[in-house]
Amino acid sequence: MTSRSARTTARTSSEARAVARTQTLIKGEHGIGTVRKTTLPGGLRIVTETLPSVRSATFGIWAHVGSRDETPALNGATHYLEHLLFKGTRKRSALDISAAIDAVGGEMNAFTAKEYTCYYARVLDTDLPLAIDVVCDMLTGSLIQEEDVDVERGAILEEIAMTEDDAGDCVHDLFAHTMFGDNDLGRPVLGTVDTVNALTADRIRRFYRKHYDPTHLVVAAAGNVDHHKVVRQVRAAFEKAGAFRESVAAPLAPRDGRRTVRAAGRVELIGRKTEQAHVILGMPGLARTDERRWALGVLNTALGGGMSSRLFQEVREKRGLAYSVYSYTSGFADCGLFGVYAGCRPAQVHDVLKICRDELDHVAEHGLTDDEIGRAVGQLQGSTVLGLEDTGALMNRIGKSELCWGEQMSVDDMLARIASVTPDDVRAVARDVLGRRPSLSVIGPLKDKQASRLHDAVA
Repeated sequence: MTSRSARTTARTSSEARAVARTQTLIKGEHGIGTVRKTTLPGGLRIVTETLPSVRSATFGIWAHVGSRDETPALNGATHYLEHLLFKGTRKRSALDISAAIDAVGGEMNAFTAKEYTCYYARVLDTDLPLAIDVVCDMLTGSLIQEEDVDVERGAILEEIAMTEDDAGDCVHDLFAHTMFGDNDLGRPVLGTVDTVNALTADRIRRFYRKHYDPTHLVVAAAGNVDHHKVVRQVRAAFEKAGAFRESVAAPLAPRDGRRTVRAAGRVELIGRKTEQAHVILGMPGLARTDERRWALGVLNTALGGGMSSRLFQEVREKRGLAYSVYSYTSGFADCGLFGVYAGCRPAQVHDVLKICRDELDHVAEHGLTDDEIGRAVGQLQGSTVLGLEDTGALMNRIGKSELCWGEQMSVDDMLARIASVTPDDVRAVARDVLGRRPSLSVIGPLKDKQASRLHDAVA
């Protein structure tokens, strides 16, 4: 027979295992760069990367919700909610939130994307407990009051107007619509004037309760942090807000799906009195989980990722047709985009588009040279490391990795994956991606005759 004390000990041990499951995901030398993850029984995940040599720390909370989770009527709700979580909680006013971080010289902000939202604060390591308390309070205790919704509506409408005034920014929203149409990935993250005006406090509260459950959240901290202290402080903050669940729940899995982008040969033009015409010529890319993404990254770098890239050399250096010209990739859970952007004088639009299309077709058919690929591999490796030189970038990496992939990759592993890309890999992905018929988005003061010729670029 098992004694009462033994049964109690066994039960206590079992409960302790259920409270939190901690793993070391990346083992750094002497603890530097070590990434650990704890999953609480309610489904909240906490990942940290420890760098004892720095004196700062960045703390963030990632929510598994973005503009693609909105219905047409709710377009803009995710971004609207991002604003409202700064407006006050049961514990702090809007001024209290900002003043707490300002008082210690910290930085605080948030951003909304199509598939996630992130709230973060960067502070001195000694002020990390404050940052944890403030950010967790915002995420768990927001009031979302009617008067705050009305006030913030004006600020968001101004943000939409500001974006509309920047054609170089607006053309990316237009390109998403060109490629995806009027669906979850084709609609703007900010929403529209009509949808923002139609959103009510009650609808936003329901959206908040649905998408900010602990199973939908990932907590990330990087810098001079102690993993176990961060776990205790986060748990305490969630418990104080009544948002911690003792019951066992599984974290929300990364997104998946099989979306097909069907937009070959589409052209969208917005006529606007701007000094430049802003154009994006592009086609479907790769999903962020596609193993060929490493080869696509090398291809993108060589084609339009720097001053030595083909597009920069052909469009700007040799001909002076544009000041800004580059290529880029966007990977989502189930699809992706590849685009070439250029800003040029309206009279030069067709020359720029012809050069870009010719280069895309040439690389699709003949590939890049070994020298170009070697240079791109080195450039991509260097930019990857240099882009992770501050705690904010490290927090972004581990938080997004956990939310979007459900796993972590060390910097050495990332560099090795880039180095393993062969010329044949790059040529194969070039044939697959660049060999597709492109679509085109343009914003600018094009005359009727110029506009009628735009279809030539995608024929």
